Amino acid sequence: MTLIKSISGIRGTIGGTPGDALTPVDAVKFAAAYGTWIKSRKGKKVVIGRDARPSGEMISQLVASTLQGLGLHVIDLGLSTTPTVEVAVTKERAAGGIILTASHNLVQWNALKLLNEKGEFLSANDGHELLKIAQHDNFDFATVDRLGSYTRNDSYIKKHIELILKHKFVDKKAIQSAKFKIAIDSVNSTGGITVPLLLKELGVKKVVELYCEPNGQFPHNPEPLPEHLTVISKTVKQQNCDLGIVVDPDVDRLALIQEDGKPFGEEYTLVAVADYILSKRKGNTVSNLSSTRALRDVTESRGGSYFAAAVGEVNVVTKMKEFKAVIGGEGNGGIIVPDFHYGRDALMGIALFLTHLAKSKMKASELRKSYPAYFISKNKIELTQKINVDEVLEKVKAKYAQENINTIDGVKIDFESEKEWVHLRKSNTEPIIRIYAESQNEKKASELAQRIINDINEIIN
Repeated sequence: MTLIKSISGIRGTIGGTPGDALTPVDAVKFAAAYGTWIKSRKGKKVVIGRDARPSGEMISQLVASTLQGLGLHVIDLGLSTTPTVEVAVTKERAAGGIILTASHNLVQWNALKLLNEKGEFLSANDGHELLKIAQHDNFDFATVDRLGSYTRNDSYIKKHIELILKHKFVDKKAIQSAKFKIAIDSVNSTGGITVPLLLKELGVKKVVELYCEPNGQFPHNPEPLPEHLTVISKTVKQQNCDLGIVVDPDVDRLALIQEDGKPFGEEYTLVAVADYILSKRKGNTVSNLSSTRALRDVTESRGGSYFAAAVGEVNVVTKMKEFKAVIGGEGNGGIIVPDFHYGRDALMGIALFLTHLAKSKMKASELRKSYPAYFISKNKIELTQKINVDEVLEKVKAKYAQENINTIDGVKIDFESEKEWVHLRKSNTEPIIRIYAESQNEKKASELAQRIINDINEIIN
């Protein structure tokens, strides 16, 4: 059993003993800490929503009741998406929001992802303050005459989509004229509600639906990586679709399948959307250190500047604000459009990508080939108690001290002369070390990653 407490939220497996997993006791404790933090900022209203995983209803009820018990007014969106809750927080002028989702984690996981009054993830300082409240059980619940209210509001998915259609760079007429046939895989979560509705509103007439029943029974590993997307890849090719669209359980990550059944590349979701935005508006871009160099190349070719942030949506958003980026995100298919809202939004990503694809008059595979070719090898090492992560990172850094080293988030080694890099860091969401390597050659990327893995194994042993 695992319980991970970080500024990213509270994430754990369901069942077990309190403190070792995300039990009902832990859900109440951290909801109480969050509610107490909200009250310390004079907040009175909190928006909540959840993905479709089986534990969601239970956790949602516990969280809602706890917030009410603190005297806060709860607006429950029910089955929803992470970006929809983010949008609702600002529209409702709420003091914050909680999304009950473990994102790409397997079905036995769930989490409380915590938002501030801007509908953005908590800063490091706010997150640490909240964890301190939880550590000391520093709660003061309301008396019976001051209990909070509970309201169910199922309108926000429709409102979210309506706002997307109004965005100046989303062209419904161009999408309609393209007469796309699209297959979708929503991994039996809330994308099964939102993605078909979005495509209908965008004028896509032919949609092949896979796993769109929001019952939380994930038909495959829900992380939208190529090895998990074999069924939709075959479907796109067999049914002559123009594109395949895949979202994760809470619909903040977007992966695409080309008409030939091959992955467009999760890294290139952001690259393509950024290229489209930059063709309309000159400006800067931001992604995290583990994202492809292709975004930098495209940004500079459009006259902008690229900046790298530490991994984590809150870090990317902070950097985007600092450098007034017009588009940003993460290489896991997360797209952040700042003049819409500062959160990864697969629904907005879909609308912008389809507009770009329609206007380009290209096939998806042709559009992909128009971008600089890089290959990322994504690997991980399971953590055990004998692994001292800080010591491992220090020794790797020392070994490659002659290269360009970035330590704002783990260790990134940039082999500039070869246009290659490797990034190793401890995950915020799983008990693993991630090792990502990129090169202009797929074999070289894998070899570079394996070299670092061998280095780590030597250090550990």
